[in-house]
Amino acid sequence: MNFKLLITIFVCIGATFLLFASYSYSSDKGRKYYEESGQMVWEVDTDQKIVALTFDDGPHKKYTPEILSLLNKHQAKATFFIVGKNAEKHPEIISSMHEEGHEIANHTYSHPKKIKTEDLMDEIQVTSDILFSITGEIPKLFRPVEGQYTDEMINAVTEKGYKIVMWSWHLDTEDWRDPGVNKIAQKVIDGVGNGNVVLFHDGGANRTQTVQALEQILANLETQGYQFVTISELLAVKSKDEHNKQNLENTPR
Repeated sequence: MNFKLLITIFVCIGATFLLFASYSYSSDKGRKYYEESGQMVWEVDTDQKIVALTFDDGPHKKYTPEILSLLNKHQAKATFFIVGKNAEKHPEIISSMHEEGHEIANHTYSHPKKIKTEDLMDEIQVTSDILFSITGEIPKLFRPVEGQYTDEMINAVTEKGYKIVMWSWHLDTEDWRDPGVNKIAQKVIDGVGNGNVVLFHDGGANRTQTVQALEQILANLETQGYQFVTISELLAVKSKDEHNKQNLENTPR
């Protein structure tokens, strides 16, 4: 067989395999479908100056309390996507979050990057049980690790009563890269808009830059008139706005 032809065949086979692997670990239906179905949320369309700050991978014994202190200083509420094994280590921090009015959500037990759906559901259940034992409340929200999801996973998670929460794509601070305090802060300050969801991390590594950037962000957005709400509060605003719009459209003219 011609050597060049053989190479071409192998390249095509490899490309097909990669395409299939990528396809099998992504959504078939797309963002529009899942937003309209109500199974997932990225952000909310609203005229109100509200923004949802979210933190993944905690709690951390040092950085999460520092973040809670800053939020309290600015009377800001946030949503924390909790890793179950970290909650087991620091239940007192989870209790503080709950008592201070922040929203506590599920982010798996061990933070696996790739996992079978059935195993994921076990991780979600274990984490929910842990959080319930601390707060007396079952989380209603779930965020997949690194934002990776499949149709199968979405259906399994939402059938258990969870809403899947992503974030505004332009407001992924990428703080886990340690890009610098000012870079994190300016990305949010320059890019934020009404109804946006911002992604930070309070656990997983050194989050000193996140804490310092958050201090700048809270102060700046506060002067702009923004209010900091939980994801559930954001969704409640969306529901109210849609109800008011529908009433307006049905009002006789």
